[in-house]
Amino acid sequence: MSSARSTDDAVAPVATPANDTADRDGKADRTVHEVRTEEDLLTVRHAVRAATLRAGFSIVDQTRVVTAASELARNAFIHGGGGSVTIEYLTLGGNAGLRLTVDDNGPGIRDIDAALTDGFTTGAGLGHGLGGARRLMNDFELHTASGQGTTVIATRWAGR
Repeated sequence: MSSARSTDDAVAPVATPANDTADRDGKADRTVHEVRTEEDLLTVRHAVRAATLRAGFSIVDQTRVVTAASELARNAFIHGGGGSVTIEYLTLGGNAGLRLTVDDNGPGIRDIDAALTDGFTTGAGLGHGLGGARRLMNDFELHTASGQGTTVIATRWAGR
């Protein structure tokens, strides 16, 4: 399995309880959204926007996270034949964050370095998807294997 990792912070994030548990406000700490149709892409965008609001992100950070989520979900839909997006609420030293985990069961990415390069595309897009999503988030991991799909884990912290 190949992987790529880019981090801006040396501190490892600490997640609040996951597995669809509820926090003190009764809201889930983790939600999973299937990505099987074009409509699912819109649902993911709305869910991520709501999550950024709940986490207290600025309008600029909201836009960064929603844009990254949209690019990653679209890649899973188009190149991976569908998949899922998991949204997790995080806390670290009083700071709020969101972790997006995007999974697909597609063919995997043959050349990770090329795929992360601006302008690289295997479709009709502009080739800014993976590299752009990586730049928009504080932490970015990509795991892929031929014939086994791709998983991207991207985290953004409010105010960083």
